[in-house]
Amino acid sequence: MKLVIAIIKPFKLDAVREALTELGVQGLTVSEAKGFGRQKGQTEIYRGAEYEIEFVPKVRIDIVIDDADVDRVMETIRGAANTDKIGDGKIFVLEVAEAMRIRTGETGTDAL
Repeated sequence: MKLVIAIIKPFKLDAVREALTELGVQGLTVSEAKGFGRQKGQTEIYRGAEYEIEFVPKVRIDIVIDDADVDRVMETIRGAANTDKIGDGKIFVLEVAEAMRIRTGETGTDAL
């Protein structure tokens, strides 16, 4: 099993969720996040005053999937979240040692 972590722009969340649902992903966790990458924040203008935002608002999506689905899920997220502009985000894939469904006690991929 793999844990796919996607950091994306907030306004792309619905498009990514819909694309993953069409792909057959049955569950995901979403968290609000803040951070910066190569752009080192951004400059905003509010009521005529310019100010620097050091941590850009993002959304973090966590999905645990079977090993065989990793490439399809990554490409689906990339396609739905892509704007071709700096700050589109990142996708990370980590190994998951074990999973258990609390309600039934199912383990491994059966718990997904």
